[in-house]
Amino acid sequence: MDKIAGLKEILALDPGNSFARYGVAMELASQGDVDAAISEFDILLTNDPDYTPGYFMSAQTLAGAGRKQQAIERLKAGVACAARSGNSHALNEMQAMLGEMEAQG
Repeated sequence: MDKIAGLKEILALDPGNSFARYGVAMELASQGDVDAAISEFDILLTNDPDYTPGYFMSAQTLAGAGRKQQAIERLKAGVACAARSGNSHALNEMQAMLGEMEAQG
């Protein structure tokens, strides 16, 4: 069984499992299925707006697909989430990426 199928079985039993949803999104992104990955990230962040890694990884996926403005918006939301939750490591990573993207114009 592939990773996505296994994770989707978990989600069938527990649709609110943020870790499994994140895993599906990451696996889809690694396979190059950007739209499906972003859809999973969107579901994740709607259901669990405090799941900080989802913001950073979805922003990276968007940026990699040339969707810069969407990536910037996702990073801004992620910075707010990281600040709210006190996750200084994620906050620093997202601020750095946001600064780089905004500097590129």
